[in-house]
Amino acid sequence: MSGVRVQDVSLAAGWTPQTWIGAPAPGGLALPPANPTMAWLYSPRGVFLDDRHLVVADSGNHRVLIWHGVPDQDEQPADVVIGQPDGVTEGPGAGGRGPEHGLHLPTGVLVHEGRLVVADAWHHRVLVWDEVPRRTGRRPDLVLGQRDLSSAEPNRGGECSANSMYWPFGIGVVDGWFYVADTGNRRVLAWADGIPGSADRPADLVLGQADPRHREENRGEGVGPASFRWPHAVTGAAGLLLVADAGNHRVLGWRPRPEADRGADLVLGQPDFHSATEFPYAPQRADGFRFPYAVSLDDGRLAVADTANNRILLWDGLPGGGRPADAVLGQTSFEAGGENRWSGVERDTLCWPYGLWLHGDRLAVADSGNNRVVIWRRT
Repeated sequence: MSGVRVQDVSLAAGWTPQTWIGAPAPGGLALPPANPTMAWLYSPRGVFLDDRHLVVADSGNHRVLIWHGVPDQDEQPADVVIGQPDGVTEGPGAGGRGPEHGLHLPTGVLVHEGRLVVADAWHHRVLVWDEVPRRTGRRPDLVLGQRDLSSAEPNRGGECSANSMYWPFGIGVVDGWFYVADTGNRRVLAWADGIPGSADRPADLVLGQADPRHREENRGEGVGPASFRWPHAVTGAAGLLLVADAGNHRVLGWRPRPEADRGADLVLGQPDFHSATEFPYAPQRADGFRFPYAVSLDDGRLAVADTANNRILLWDGLPGGGRPADAVLGQTSFEAGGENRWSGVERDTLCWPYGLWLHGDRLAVADSGNNRVVIWRRT
């Protein structure tokens, strides 16, 4: 097609888009349908992928879609919907039925040891199912951040505490610890022995604030190694924790992982711990970010959703000392950052990718602005 800017294959380092889930609109604008279906998406913000499941936070439709088995066909419909009574209903709280029946802008999704975990962001809670649901509409077995399933107030309707949440966006299990990126409280909560069994159990670690009662942006002191503006995603490995601090345009790393609040040991995307520079009108870099909303580490390979630059950066190994990315997806060069490459919607273009999940040689990307999820594969 005339005018299309084509991805440089060498810059993609063998990654190619395989399966397109959501709106079928190559070459045009991928708009959602007026009424949801089990196959289309509206502004998905989170995604999880392993060998047995694809789970998508279909945020604009206030639901979570589940595929049992990894989809291998474009536009393949989901098997199960959570947060709505059926595959055609939309709206917060199951179309107005209330928080005990549905979701409000779900974001982070995760399957861990057979359990489904969902960050129900605008209900200010995290929901847990003891097994990945196989039928639509199944209620969660546990709620964290609220007293019960009917409650949906920020910070439980009171002061910030070690068991309250305000707009939790991302979730993760790293080295046996369960983490919640409690974005609205500008902190990360962590439980030392995995997913807690009770909504009333306080977090064992509050990272990014002086104590559980505080919630100031950058601790009220300015950008530093122990502060967040908008923490959005958590990943890592044994002895390593990584947090996407989207509002400060960086990823922070702790090695070893922190057991108490302390400053980070590693910063990616900025020259030092006290910088939070954004370059919206200049050529981009292979080691810089603009609003990185997601980060995923698997088997030593790192992927960062550089959301406002409409691209994914990948490193074969954990970068340090400003080492540039080894690959870029969605753009023709490391300097480019346009939505859909300022061209049409193609299989390998991106528009505000909010979520991603790296699993071996597969990468699932929640391409929010294009109302789709694309599963990439490294060949």
